[in-house]
Amino acid sequence: MATAQSIAGVKVEFLEFPAVVTPPGSTKSYFLGGAGARGITIDGEFVKFTGIGVYLEEKAVSSLAAKWNGKSAAQLLDSLDFYRDIIQGPFEKLIRGSKIRTLDGPEYVRKVSENCVAHMKSVGTYSDAEEKAIQEFRHAFKDQHFPPGSTLYFSKDETIPEHEHTVIDNKALSEAVLETMIGEIPVSPALKESLATRFCEFMKDDNLCIAN
Repeated sequence: MATAQSIAGVKVEFLEFPAVVTPPGSTKSYFLGGAGARGITIDGEFVKFTGIGVYLEEKAVSSLAAKWNGKSAAQLLDSLDFYRDIIQGPFEKLIRGSKIRTLDGPEYVRKVSENCVAHMKSVGTYSDAEEKAIQEFRHAFKDQHFPPGSTLYFSKDETIPEHEHTVIDNKALSEAVLETMIGEIPVSPALKESLATRFCEFMKDDNLCIAN
């Protein structure tokens, strides 16, 4: 049986992503599926701006193992369906984004929202409700400033911190945020690789227990 003590954390630059987290105000713990850097190429150099960690509830392993156990890390990495099963799977997810470099809120949310809109339009899930959700998303960050080390949490389910900054109830947008990170055109290829490598090992023993 895999336990919290046997799961390793991940370090992205100076950012530590622990193996297991319990959100403030919650008694439920989530394990680290994978972590990696998000950045852009500037003058031929990949510049890292954010470290992203994807945390999931423990039943994610058995849920994914039913279809993907026995696949190599390389096979998982090459399968878009594997990542779509993470995005759309019937288990809770908590996404942590921590800044490596200073970012202003409007600068950060502009690119994230553009990517989300492009994805939702491509799959036909962008309607008036999603447009409104994007406006709320942008408004939530308009006065924010993120120095190195500052952290944001995004939840797709009920994994809400005790003192949430903003709640936007829109399934298509919540899935699009994770899709832009690990989907067909990911902002963090390193995160995709980390998820594939770690889940390949997790699914060899799908009886994961992270209880406190």
